[in-house]
Amino acid sequence: MSSSSEPSITLYTAQTPNGIKISIALEELGLPYTVKKITMSKNEQKEPWFLEINPNGRIPAITDKAGPDGKPIHVFESGSILQYLVETYDKDHKISYPKGTREYWEVQEWLFFQNAGVGPMQGQANHFFRYAPEKIPYGINRYIAEAERLYSVLDTRLASNPHGFLVGDRLTIADISTWGWINIAPWSGVELSKFPNLKNWHAKLAERPALKRGADVPEPSSLLETLKDPKKAEELAREAQKWIVQK
Repeated sequence: MSSSSEPSITLYTAQTPNGIKISIALEELGLPYTVKKITMSKNEQKEPWFLEINPNGRIPAITDKAGPDGKPIHVFESGSILQYLVETYDKDHKISYPKGTREYWEVQEWLFFQNAGVGPMQGQANHFFRYAPEKIPYGINRYIAEAERLYSVLDTRLASNPHGFLVGDRLTIADISTWGWINIAPWSGVELSKFPNLKNWHAKLAERPALKRGADVPEPSSLLETLKDPKKAEELAREAQKWIVQK
């Protein structure tokens, strides 16, 4: 993780596909930041102090002491945070493109595609497949099928780009926004092997040192390792169900 004596940015996060988007972006940009882990099983995200940062009571969120008017600013919603980070700090366009270019707008398209499509649909697949107290086949099948349809759109997009990214010749916030969700495909009941271009993209990005560091914030995930033991996976889902269904 990046370090500095007095980082401007504090990241409020947890080990989730949305949470790691921001730590990955921060690592790719080489920005110093402080991490505040939010324990969702204890409803810390609903405590008054956190609701002042994110009124929606969800992670991730950031506070930047060096706000646009010289005063601290809170930013919530993962897509909004990613846009804030690149527009404020990515002057060399390491993970973005200059505003107004064709690639800039394509990044916006795929960023919103993830935020409005892949995340919500796979999130519902995840819920019905793993956490719902009652297994409802219609809900499971509907959301897994829709998640896989969206995966097919990503797979087709990647097949058309010889550079192996969602947009242009570099990793952007569109890729960063999407990677964490693809990473937990098996936990959501989605078969990544059906989508060879997406699978290769996922593996290629996983080898990036900065992405690896960011994906391990606030701690490394054991989710995919747990999947190797169906009994442990069932126990983990049952334990998580206690607080997830009450959110």
